[in-house]
Amino acid sequence: MATLIRGGTIVTAEHSYRADVLCANGIIQAIGSGLDAPAGTRTIDAGGQLVMPGGIDPHTHMELPFMGTTASEDFFTGTAAGFAGGTTMIIDFVIPDPKEPLLAAYKKWRGWAEKAAGDYSFHVAVTWWDESVHRDMGLLATEHGVNSFKHFMAYKGAIMADDDVLVHSFSRARELGAICTVHAENGDLVLHLQQQVLKAGITGPEGHPLSRPPEVEGEAANRAIRIAQVLGVPVYIVHNSCREAVEAITRARGEGQRVYGEVLAGHLVVDESVYRHPDWNVAAAHVMSPPFRPKEHQEVLWRGLQSGNLQTTATDHCCFCAPQKGMGRNDFTKIPNGTGGVEDRLSVLWHHGVATGRLTANEFVRVTSTNAAQIFNIYPRKGSVSVGADADLVVWDPNASRTISAKTHHQKVDYNIFEGMKVQGVASHTISQGEVVWADGKLDARRGAGRYIDRPTFAPVYDAMARQARLKEPHAVPRAAAE
Repeated sequence: MATLIRGGTIVTAEHSYRADVLCANGIIQAIGSGLDAPAGTRTIDAGGQLVMPGGIDPHTHMELPFMGTTASEDFFTGTAAGFAGGTTMIIDFVIPDPKEPLLAAYKKWRGWAEKAAGDYSFHVAVTWWDESVHRDMGLLATEHGVNSFKHFMAYKGAIMADDDVLVHSFSRARELGAICTVHAENGDLVLHLQQQVLKAGITGPEGHPLSRPPEVEGEAANRAIRIAQVLGVPVYIVHNSCREAVEAITRARGEGQRVYGEVLAGHLVVDESVYRHPDWNVAAAHVMSPPFRPKEHQEVLWRGLQSGNLQTTATDHCCFCAPQKGMGRNDFTKIPNGTGGVEDRLSVLWHHGVATGRLTANEFVRVTSTNAAQIFNIYPRKGSVSVGADADLVVWDPNASRTISAKTHHQKVDYNIFEGMKVQGVASHTISQGEVVWADGKLDARRGAGRYIDRPTFAPVYDAMARQARLKEPHAVPRAAAE
């Protein structure tokens, strides 16, 4: 069935204008005023509303096996919940166990994701190194549409990549024209501090931020950036939560380095006081890494978005219910790390960003959709409102409001980190592949309708050493000729 969105204001990362949008066969067929609709077309009255590219969440973890349990949200429920908030695509993570072949892990995750309602893609983590990893990275990049590889600098003894792994993986990514994404926390320091905090008798959730102070994140971000600088590869730092990490990114970008930064909706509005909540279950529900920070870091994160030094927003959606969090009741280091948010990201960012004047509507589109599409090489298929693009759209009512609550959300988890927050700005309709999947509070997600989206690699042009050689010897001639 064709869908016509009539009378709305189209908002892209570049400009805003009034026009109708006609969708059919999964793509945008026409944009203009007074479009005629074929017989049987579904018409959405978008008068007084905005028509924007569907949100892209570049950082989720659906049904992730982690810390002795598995995330409660699966690929169907998670992508469906995203529809309810205006998100039409996720980029999830394949995370191999130590010594597990990357290609085997990728195929396993692909199987889990077949139930997805919305489109998806994968970053693939490099958690160890040998020649088989080198080979599998090449196969993933050339045959399976993977153009980004993840590196955890935290979780020592499990999935942490040390500097040797970073050097090998970053070098291989440069050869392939891929981008390196990094979870920046110094895993050795975290382990040391966890032991010190436990020895001090602090076992509750309040110990979590004490064991992961901002300096731990800032050091790792700077180290990853400098390794990337030497090797000449672009790097994307995920879930920046503090001033120290933003400063490392800002400094490197000021020097001309190809560095990108992501911030979570939660880190922009939730502060570390949640870990001292008198209800242990509430405090534990907020345990994630990096942790929520003191309020003064939030304004630095907002300024990073405003200045363009942070380019994307995400959720790190990784849900664990109360019984799962209870695994760490007597030891905060055993609380499964993760929170939700895929349904609420856009509303939280609109309310606290656009409605407050921190962001324009066009900047909102840029940081919730377009930048992610461009950084991960799926633009303009995704992240745009243009003829020929995928018909993944959200009709946004900037004046409607709702109160966020676990009692009413569609996420498969028994808490919400934004519980009780009243937000202005709501998705009235969400369109995925041209089909209306969310309309006026009713979800119509179809299991298995989501597609895996290939993300081609970029040309491997980030050879810093060769560039430096050319700069040092701009008039060099072959040795034989000189002799």
